[in-house]
Amino acid sequence: MSLHHIVLGFLALQLVLSSTTVAKSSGVNLRTFIGCAVREFTFLAKKPGCKGHRISTDACWGRCETWEKPVLDRPNIEAHHRVCTYNETRMVTVKLPNCLPDVDPFYTYPVALRCDCGVCSTTTTECETL
Repeated sequence: MSLHHIVLGFLALQLVLSSTTVAKSSGVNLRTFIGCAVREFTFLAKKPGCKGHRISTDACWGRCETWEKPVLDRPNIEAHHRVCTYNETRMVTVKLPNCLPDVDPFYTYPVALRCDCGVCSTTTTECETL
């Protein structure tokens, strides 16, 4: 798995964990929102040998319509699973503070420019559970 996949997976996890903060600041009811949107959130960028650095960025957040129905032909299920995923990003690099001399201090992460409901793509998303 590439560093890009790990970073995107981490950002998705952080976004889920920070969604209550987004709800309070945006006025959007996240319990009923259906769709995919760019949302601001903050996470702690860390790597071994450096101190953490708080970063505010934009990431994809949302809930896309999905369904499954039984069918007679194998595999006996017709599935339509769409996920909220990055459609367009730009990469940003920051320098982490207080890194050990032999540690690369630079940390690169994606910033969402556009998000859409779409088929899960392993180039931007961890899809192993779908």
